Amino acid sequence: MAVTDSGLGGLSVAADLAARLTTSGISRRARVAFVNALFDDALWYNDLPDDATRARIFDAALEAIERRYRPDAILIACNTLSVFYPLTKHAREASRPADSIVPAGVEFLARALTEHAQATAILFATPGTIAAGAHRRALVARGIAEDRIVGQACPRLSTVIEHDPRGPHARERIGAFVAAALAQRPGQRGPLVASLNCTHYGYAGPLWAEAFGAAGFPGTPVLDPNPRLADVVLERFGPRRFAATEVAVEVVSKTPLPDDVRASLGGLLNAVSPPTATALHAYTLDRDLFHVAV
Repeated sequence: MAVTDSGLGGLSVAADLAARLTTSGISRRARVAFVNALFDDALWYNDLPDDATRARIFDAALEAIERRYRPDAILIACNTLSVFYPLTKHAREASRPADSIVPAGVEFLARALTEHAQATAILFATPGTIAAGAHRRALVARGIAEDRIVGQACPRLSTVIEHDPRGPHARERIGAFVAAALAQRPGQRGPLVASLNCTHYGYAGPLWAEAFGAAGFPGTPVLDPNPRLADVVLERFGPRRFAATEVAVEVVSKTPLPDDVRASLGGLLNAVSPPTATALHAYTLDRDLFHVAV
C-alpha cells in the first residue's frame, strides 16, 4: 500500500496504517510505502499558479507510485492534494482510484455535527485548502447549515509543526489561529467542534486543546481525520484471515528531508509505529522519483 503527501504530515497516516496492519491479519505480509510527492526543494503545491498545474505535477508523482510499487491501494494523506486529485488523469483513468483524506474527514466531521446539533465547526487548514472550499461544500451537501461552518487558514503552520510540533513557536501560532477563528463568530458562546484538515496538525494535538481552553472554550472536541483514512482501506480488505501480518515500511522522497525534521517527528511516530520511525530515519532520497517541468 502506498501513502502520499506533499510533505511529512501523511507519515502519521502511514504509521497508523502500519501499526494496525500488524494486528489486522488480512494478509501474511504487507508493505507500506510512504512517498513524499513534494516536487521541489523550495516550492510547494500551493505556490503553483493554478489547479491544472498542480494536477499535472501530482499526476507525475502518482505515475511514479504506480510504476514503482504497483500498490493495492493509494492513500492521499494530504488535504491539499486531495482537493485537486479529481482533476488528475489518475482519477479519471486508473483502474483503482486513490482514496483521499477529504471525504474521510468530511464524513467524520459531519457525524460529529449531527451528534452535536448546536455546535459550530471550525475547519483549520492551509490557505489553499480553505480557498478551495471542498470541505464546506461537502458538509453543506450533507445537510449541515453553512452558517455552522467557519474556515480558518493557517499559513505555513505545517512547516512550523514539522520542525517542532510541541514547541513554543507552534504553541504561539496555534493560539493565534484559534483566536482568529473565534473572532469570526464574535459574541457567540455556543459549543464548538474543531477539525484539523491538514495532516501535519495532528502532531501538535495537545496544543489545540490547550489553545481552546485558554480562549475560554475548554473541552472543545478536536477531530483528527488522519486515522479515518486507514479505516477506509482496512474495511475494504475484509475479515481477518491470519494470526498476524508482517509489515515492512519504506519512506522515499524526491526532495531532502532535513535532519531536524526527521528527529522532531521520529519520536512521535515511534510511539505509534517503530518501523515507520526507523524508515523515516533511513529514508531514500531519489531525485529521479518523478520528473516535472514547473
